[in-house]
Amino acid sequence: MLEGKAIVKETDMLQTMQQNALHLAAKALDLYDVTESTEIARFIKKNFDKTYGPGWQCIVGTDFGSFVTHCHGCFIYFGIGSLAIMLFRGVVNQADEANLFPILETVKA
Repeated sequence: MLEGKAIVKETDMLQTMQQNALHLAAKALDLYDVTESTEIARFIKKNFDKTYGPGWQCIVGTDFGSFVTHCHGCFIYFGIGSLAIMLFRGVVNQADEANLFPILETVKA
């Protein structure tokens, strides 16, 4: 188990949810080879969907950049060995989304 070797770099999750994420990552690494990042991400995501409801996203790799919007209390970024894992639940506020494309007025020439 690599669970004790995880280093949390950024999070806003409750401690219990964090521990679940670290536990699932360690379990995934027991089931899959470290090179199977897609399978590791799928395993963590599906388990979080079952436990906390749908909408979770998981990114696993050795080198990636990101800029994401997430629900408050639903983000963790941590490392285990050479792998970085980002797990978050995405959100779009419908009111903000409506303001992205304001109604265009017809201009008369």
